[in-house]
Amino acid sequence: MKAWRALVVLSFLLLSGCLVTFKEPIPANEAAPIPLLGVWSRVDEWGELRYLDIARAGSNLYKADTYVDNPDNVPSVQSYSFTVAHHGRRWYLSAGVPKRMGANFAIGGFELTQTGELVLFNLDVERIRQAIASGEIKGSDVSMPQGGVLVTSKLDKVFAYLNDPANSDLFVEVARYQRSAP
Repeated sequence: MKAWRALVVLSFLLLSGCLVTFKEPIPANEAAPIPLLGVWSRVDEWGELRYLDIARAGSNLYKADTYVDNPDNVPSVQSYSFTVAHHGRRWYLSAGVPKRMGANFAIGGFELTQTGELVLFNLDVERIRQAIASGEIKGSDVSMPQGGVLVTSKLDKVFAYLNDPANSDLFVEVARYQRSAP
């Protein structure tokens, strides 16, 4: 169960037990905003203090380590590599999905608020299914233990759809972090 909690913490993998994945990752063409880097914390839905430590892992590549209590709590550490992109008014992040979950890529959103919080967003699975059914983007349901959707449209079309003001409710807030003292 703790592995699933870590996935929820990063927000870009699960929503209501279903997963939205993409054939293409966000390319490593853009740098993340500097304030994103560092250690963040929050109390999760289970009452556990969670940390999210975001650092550079290469040129426009980033690594997020999540853990409970402290980084020495080795069994709780989960690491994720990701890339970012800024399109329209939104920041996006993209991470590889484990093979058992389809081995594609998840995309989520994030915001750095004026009050210094990091807010993570997930895609609404049902709204993405509706967009596929109406032909706005291409994709299909996929067979996974949790169920899910695979979006096969090119990223430029996906970002155009996600950035359309009419689709502002596609993203659902799943976590809110505060800057943590080092």
